[in-house]
Amino acid sequence: MNHLVITVFAPDKAGQVERIADCIAAHGGNWLESRMSRMAGQFAGILRVGVPAETHEELLDALRGLAKEGIQVMFGESGIEQSCTWKPIAMELVGNDRPGIVRDISRVLTEQGINLERLVTEVRPAPMSNEPLFHAEAILAVPLTLSLESVQQRLEALADELLVELKLSTQD
Repeated sequence: MNHLVITVFAPDKAGQVERIADCIAAHGGNWLESRMSRMAGQFAGILRVGVPAETHEELLDALRGLAKEGIQVMFGESGIEQSCTWKPIAMELVGNDRPGIVRDISRVLTEQGINLERLVTEVRPAPMSNEPLFHAEAILAVPLTLSLESVQQRLEALADELLVELKLSTQD
């Protein structure tokens, strides 16, 4: 069984996931995992599919054929995951919106060798003032050799500079 990582992008409308799923199933593929979302009238997702070697090329051709329905598809072969050398840490951040928050946070994470496993951000009005508040939720892949206290200190120092509230917690 081969594994593919597929990225899809299309105008948001009913049936897009069904079209993709039907294409995969028609070629003996197995939908293993995915992350999909709608934003600003567009639909995007990433998924991992298992496919028998004998139908691998036909599935690739069929997925490319979804372009005539407005679904753009890109793929790569799934690599073998290395043994786990990191621990998951949840991060929540809230503060006044301003340009550069994601850049500044991601820089501090990269400097410590921390990978972003998942990141969800949005800007919402503050409850009382209606001022725009930036919200971020993330799962961080922290190297096993790096202590949570060290991560917390570096991020809290940045949070003070950015005037944001930051919360880190271990994932079970």
